[in-house]
Amino acid sequence: MARTTLKTLDACQRLTSPTQSRSGTPLRRRFWSRAIIGLLPVLLLCSRSLGNQETLSVIRIGYQKYGSFNVVKARHTFDDRLAKRGIKINWILFPAGPQLLEAMNAGAIDVGHTGEAPPIFAQAANNPFVYIGNQRPDPSGEAILVPENSSIKSVTDLKEKKVALNKGSNVHFLLVRALESAGLKYSDIHPVYLPPADARAAFDSGSVDAWVIWDPFLTVARVATKARTLVDGTGLVANREFFLADRKFVETHPEIIGDLTEAVDEAAVWARGQPRAVAELLSHEVGIDVDTLQRITEHLPWGFQPVTPIVIADQQKIADTFFSLNLVPKKLDVRAATLPVK
Repeated sequence: MARTTLKTLDACQRLTSPTQSRSGTPLRRRFWSRAIIGLLPVLLLCSRSLGNQETLSVIRIGYQKYGSFNVVKARHTFDDRLAKRGIKINWILFPAGPQLLEAMNAGAIDVGHTGEAPPIFAQAANNPFVYIGNQRPDPSGEAILVPENSSIKSVTDLKEKKVALNKGSNVHFLLVRALESAGLKYSDIHPVYLPPADARAAFDSGSVDAWVIWDPFLTVARVATKARTLVDGTGLVANREFFLADRKFVETHPEIIGDLTEAVDEAAVWARGQPRAVAELLSHEVGIDVDTLQRITEHLPWGFQPVTPIVIADQQKIADTFFSLNLVPKKLDVRAATLPVK
């Protein structure tokens, strides 16, 4: 990628440099008019390439409480690599995926990561993002929790109960699927839409009957409150982490996406081999004790994988389900939010 870019820049510079005849006088205007018309597409490409190289000085990356980007950020190798090219990374923390994608839609960030459901709602809102990659499924990384002494013993018992969840997040689809598997409709429960911190407070106070949540909040709540798992995502959902970016940014700076892919994979190799070191590095930043964070780190499916037709099909099922429940206002084609295969 870098070699191709350098060749393009060199060609652009030759094309845009003053040219003279053998006698040292400028070439005739008529020749230049014809030449410029013929080379207009190339000149436009060149100006775009040169302009991008000159103007890209900051990349804004949205990240959440815990995930691949947290490790990439903490290791600082990606920052250092781009700093050598005069590019700074601004890391911006978000409470959950929907808020992160709202920021992308507003042009506040260039790249981010979320679960499965937020991109569906974002696409329905005409957010100009594209999927650039994903991790392997992690169905046990999200679950429906109830208090330790709750009378609720199965998903069927959630009928007419208050269930806290972050609207538009991964767990939104888990709740829908869990209810369907128990013969219930989404309208049979009383959803209470709260971000993770507020949902935890509501769960602890007893103002909601159940809480649908993902890691790291899930494991932390299990340890701290001895909450019972009513059901997790096994057999119900895939629960993938997706890497997303603004479409224009991807088309303009594909080399940055390539660098990011490498950084995520490098962090994955390190995290899989040294989960304790990861926990010790991130414990203070994420506010989770080392032992609990190590447990979370050990079962996460680290790494960067391309978006395959199987992944797109899984996302399409989520989109179709949400449309049937009137959770999104229109039928979606998930493929429209992917990059063309080259």
